Amino acid sequence: MSERSSSWRAPVLRAVGWLLVVLVLAVVFGWYLEPDFMLTMADQAWACF
Repeated sequence: MSERSSSWRAPVLRAVGWLLVVLVLAVVFGWYLEPDFMLTMADQAWACF
């Protein structure tokens, strides 16, 4: 690989990584707005004990 191609690849990969992190956080936040999901998670967590 040339130096030129690697110079733009790192910022693009970093941006894609941050985009994935933000997307995952948005999905998790959306799940917490669902009462049924919260009840299911609480039941599953309680079943572990």
